[in-house]
Amino acid sequence: MTSTPVTPPTKPQKPHSTSRRDFLSTTALAASSVFSFTIVPRHVLGGPGQTAPSERPNIAGIGCGGMGGGDIATFTKLGANFIALCDVDETRAAGTFQAHPHARRYKDFREMLDREAGNIDAVTVGTPDHIHGVAAMAAIKAGKHVYVQKPLTHTLHECRELTKAAKQAGVVTSMGNQGHASEGSRLTNEWIQAGILGEIREVHVWSDRAGKLWKQGIGRPTEIPAVPPTLDWNLWLGPAQDRPYSPAYAPHNWRGWWDFGTGALGDMGCHIIDHPVWGLNLGAPTSVESRTTLDGSVLGNNQPNFDSYPIAAIITYEFPARGNLPPVRMTWYDGGLMPPTPIEMTGGQRLPDNGVLYVGSRGKMFHSSHGGMPQLLPGSLQELAQAVPKVMERSPGHYEEWYQACRGGKRPVDNFDYAGPMTETVLLGVLSLRAPGRRLEWDSENLKVKNAPELNQFVKTEYRKGWSL
Repeated sequence: MTSTPVTPPTKPQKPHSTSRRDFLSTTALAASSVFSFTIVPRHVLGGPGQTAPSERPNIAGIGCGGMGGGDIATFTKLGANFIALCDVDETRAAGTFQAHPHARRYKDFREMLDREAGNIDAVTVGTPDHIHGVAAMAAIKAGKHVYVQKPLTHTLHECRELTKAAKQAGVVTSMGNQGHASEGSRLTNEWIQAGILGEIREVHVWSDRAGKLWKQGIGRPTEIPAVPPTLDWNLWLGPAQDRPYSPAYAPHNWRGWWDFGTGALGDMGCHIIDHPVWGLNLGAPTSVESRTTLDGSVLGNNQPNFDSYPIAAIITYEFPARGNLPPVRMTWYDGGLMPPTPIEMTGGQRLPDNGVLYVGSRGKMFHSSHGGMPQLLPGSLQELAQAVPKVMERSPGHYEEWYQACRGGKRPVDNFDYAGPMTETVLLGVLSLRAPGRRLEWDSENLKVKNAPELNQFVKTEYRKGWSL
């Protein structure tokens, strides 16, 4: 599809023909006379497509409405220069387009990356979940730094491949997991590691999003309305299989559908599960089991309809011992379900609508999503916690981390080396919803369900013709 510039732009440069491999080879040859050499990171070099620390990064945005538009606005305030914007929905992206009148506009991110490769240093991805993987991989293959909204990808296979590709390319990466940069997240880590709670073998995580912000447990719409003239439905579908347009999918309710979103767990899991995964160094789970309801009845082995996610679910993960740390059982609740209120709660205290509860041998701790400030139970533990030294480096801010790294600063804490494996844990829980009532044994190294091989077909999605990772 032909791009539609807002203003007559300068002619975009074609991509550089010099590959990263050629660059590294040339660097090695030049340095051979001094017996050793240092590979300089791409973002330190400067030049077209290579941002020096003193320069203002040129960025392209993929997905300019909703959260994607919010990301673009935030990075713009930090000093980023958005020179190209891509969105399939002109109405949804209108605010961002108006805020950047000189940015060249596109509907197909593949065309944008091809035409703008020589002009941009980095890319933001703020699309529905099913586009994350293909868009981010295209940016990485173009050698661009990339910021991707959560969850990192739609499938486990995409997540593993994206993590590997980012590492090989040496680009700056970050996932939209704002709470990872919070003060609360660091206190949570420090208190856990200081032993305030004692031995932790049990964690509860939950969200109220399912059914509250979008519908679940429903079948496909039967009516086929006209596609809005400002929406390119074919490009909105992207790699997903063909189906007629419906406002039940776009622009707001796609999270509840298997083909486009990852349900409440995918929406909020990266904000909530992040903290026990980080603080307890959980690594990959060895098993997962879900119980679901499709009609509001008692949780059980309700078979999913494979159109939309169940109304409510409880998902239990088992994590093995890690060195001196004991095994951990982590339980996820959504659709209005929550863990029992701790008996230590007094004076009208209540658990937040989205959050984490840690159960230790000496006490308990809870906090809200996005790295909320931790609260200890019983309250007498607070005095001990106040004596714990602040040993973790504090963050300048979630968005600041990636932006500064693109200019030559420190690597973001929530880079893909961390965000990728953590997202795999989230997506494994999503996978378990396809077989409620079954304890699935997980082989993380090979991305396979050991005792239910028929589920492995869902680890990797079959893309529509014309799309690839």
